[in-house]
Amino acid sequence: MAHVRRGDIVVVIAGKEKGKRGKVLCMLTKKDRVVVERIMMVKRHTRPSQKTPQGGIIEKEGSIHISNVALWCEKCTAPRRAVIKFNEAGGQMRHCKKCDAEFPQAAV
Repeated sequence: MAHVRRGDIVVVIAGKEKGKRGKVLCMLTKKDRVVVERIMMVKRHTRPSQKTPQGGIIEKEGSIHISNVALWCEKCTAPRRAVIKFNEAGGQMRHCKKCDAEFPQAAV
């Protein structure tokens, strides 16, 4: 199980986008990568088609390795590691390792 899920707020902790925050848009689990909104923007040159009749240069998010992001703790206001704890019903919940605050469930 990955430490981040789709819809989580994460912080980039390594690379040229270090320190930026954003929401996880999708997970590329086979490649261990995530796409975070407005992070690692890449440009794609597209030909005119029915989908894009104008064509031209399209800017979209690229992927970054999952090890280069950390969950954002609202209580600590810092990037933190997650600890898995079990609730009374037997479900898994993610908690902040430092302040023990529960990370919100990702609204997908």
